[in-house]
Amino acid sequence: MRLSDIMSSMQLSSYAEVALLLFLAAFVAIVISVVWSRSTAEWERCRNLPLDDADPSPTPGAPASVALATRKNEP
Repeated sequence: MRLSDIMSSMQLSSYAEVALLLFLAAFVAIVISVVWSRSTAEWERCRNLPLDDADPSPTPGAPASVALATRKNEP
């Protein structure tokens, strides 16, 4: 039996369909979470981060990932 026979009998096309469905589900979940959370103060802080020359310190109630990112940049 050749390798091409084995691979053709495995029906790998279903894996691509499952991966596409998982990607779409994750994408829709991310879009919904972004649209649902309308914390304008947090959006304004994130929008101005590239232009802000001040010391980066997390705001109260900020996600833990923001706090960790600022700790890594400290000398």
